[in-house]
Amino acid sequence: MLGLCFVLILVALDQTVIGTALPTVVAELHGFDLYAWVGTAYLLTSIITVPIFGKLGDEHGRKPFVLAAIVLFTAASMLCGWAQNMPQLVLARGAQGIGGGMLVATTFACIPDLFPDPRSRLRWQIMFSTSFGLANAVGPSMGGYLTEHWGWRSVFFVNLPVGLASLLFVSRYLPHIRHAEHEPKPLDWQGSALIALCLGSMQLLVEWWPQHKPVAWLLALACVMAVSLVTLIWWERRCPNPVLPMSLLSDRHLVPLFTLSLSMGFCMFAVMYYAPLMFQGGFGLSPNQAGLLITPFAVFITVGSITNGRIVTRLSSPNWMLYVGAALFWLAALALTQVTASTPHALVVAAMMTGGLGIGVLLPNLTLFTQASAQRQQLGVATAMLQSTRMMGGMLGTALVGTLVSHHYVQAVEQALVQRGQTRWLPWLSDPQILVDASEVTRLNALVTQAGQDTSALLDVARHGLVSAIHDGQWIVVGLMVIVAVLVKCVPPMNLHADKP
Repeated sequence: MLGLCFVLILVALDQTVIGTALPTVVAELHGFDLYAWVGTAYLLTSIITVPIFGKLGDEHGRKPFVLAAIVLFTAASMLCGWAQNMPQLVLARGAQGIGGGMLVATTFACIPDLFPDPRSRLRWQIMFSTSFGLANAVGPSMGGYLTEHWGWRSVFFVNLPVGLASLLFVSRYLPHIRHAEHEPKPLDWQGSALIALCLGSMQLLVEWWPQHKPVAWLLALACVMAVSLVTLIWWERRCPNPVLPMSLLSDRHLVPLFTLSLSMGFCMFAVMYYAPLMFQGGFGLSPNQAGLLITPFAVFITVGSITNGRIVTRLSSPNWMLYVGAALFWLAALALTQVTASTPHALVVAAMMTGGLGIGVLLPNLTLFTQASAQRQQLGVATAMLQSTRMMGGMLGTALVGTLVSHHYVQAVEQALVQRGQTRWLPWLSDPQILVDASEVTRLNALVTQAGQDTSALLDVARHGLVSAIHDGQWIVVGLMVIVAVLVKCVPPMNLHADKP
């Protein structure tokens, strides 16, 4: 369990440190148009990988894949730290996502392997939640501190000692458990390729639609996505060993949980990736200061998980905890639509604490309910599906909210400059990168001073536009959380004390 906790810290630490470092990364590598892709490249490859290795873990046992994933994830982290431009960083993040998907698919499914009894499993999952929360707690502030004092590349190199520690513990102590009684069957490569094709075309379609790409390209992507989806469903119904069993997608206990996971992934990543950008670019805070504001969100994920573990098994209707988590996160998203640079930091911290508490209550219960509902021989693929849908939601949330933020930012800045008669500065301010790049600000200041105008006033226009655009993105989260509350009603009553078939 200690080795698995190190694995979880490896993944969680990477997700949290990158958020506060990302504005600085973009400033140095000059590629705000690829800002969202640093997150979505990781999520896209993870989504494709998770169901494949969830299935392989069920067939062959999970230990070999956990070890391979640790090596790949750590090596890809080194490549991220060595990236010289944004395309290289995006490609390295894609490779890192493959390792992350393998880890997610196998690590979470190891818990029911080791502890079949739901009550015993929940007690040990508190240890998992604490590890995840520890990484979340130190991640944002660590990312800010390392970025400010050691450079953004150090946030990727910090994965090396954690990766080595997890490799040592897992290789030595994790037992090789295999539930399948039959000989391992060949992997469904056709289904895996169709999943990759469908999700890849969907991601490009989501990214390109608002960018006014040629209509022919968009139609081609839509056709590829639709045809690959229909073909995937047709193939998986006929495949003797499908990577994505259709029975999971028709199970009335599991489908609402998968849908909730998709929705929460969208909302969670929309907050995790764009709140730091608002704090740094919109409010003018340093990476370290922004990290300190994000840290309560991460800390209270742990608090929520531990509190939930103490309560949920004592409830006759544990479903109520889903309502509690959804309400808390909705309040946090609503608060983020209202914060400005003048908002007291104590109120921002309170909003972050509330959001973290909501996530800490929701996500562990989705995992617990899924593992309590799935059959033992499908534990790995069911757990992988839950994590995969969360990542798919995260991919959509990062891409769609990122597109909205970029579009609304340019609109707001252009409108403000037209009103002030200063449209000559639009090429400088049309990219939010100007708000986090000190060298660009210096160059702009020289030109604006020559023209006898005020640089700080121009930057205030850009900051106001960015904050307004991110507020619009958070309103989407507020609306989606209302739908989440409706989805919770669709989850059948859970019994955590029943024996699983």
